[in-house]
Amino acid sequence: MRDSVRYGALPLVARLLIDAEFLVALNGKISGWSGQASYMASHGMRLVGPLLGAALAVELAGSICLISGWQARRAAAVMFVYLGIVSVTLHDFWNRTGNSAGANQTEFFKNLGIMGGLLMVAVYGPGVWAVGGRGARTAGTSLPSGATTNEG
Repeated sequence: MRDSVRYGALPLVARLLIDAEFLVALNGKISGWSGQASYMASHGMRLVGPLLGAALAVELAGSICLISGWQARRAAAVMFVYLGIVSVTLHDFWNRTGNSAGANQTEFFKNLGIMGGLLMVAVYGPGVWAVGGRGARTAGTSLPSGATTNEG
């Protein structure tokens, strides 16, 4: 496989796929603020307005960073923690029964999968097709022999 695909295109596609759920959630927060606030309140959350605003900010800024690759490691780490909190707080299937338990279990484990992708980006970086152009080398890691970055 060509290095430009392996270290450039595929990590970019992975970042886009990881971010897809955040873009859907972001749209839901923007277009359905009151519904999101009601859902959070139904789980016993307080200070719903500020928390929902913070969630919107994390998802928007994090999405921009993941898509562009700029500060992707930091963004992925923050989004990893954020999604862990959301999963335990809002998708607590162990406290539900019936269809609600099944739906929340699906959401919880979907989020765990996304968290795995975020952890990979946080640890290994966004790949070489990233704004800033440091890609895989940002944490002192090196590319395999023969691979090149867009650093010049």
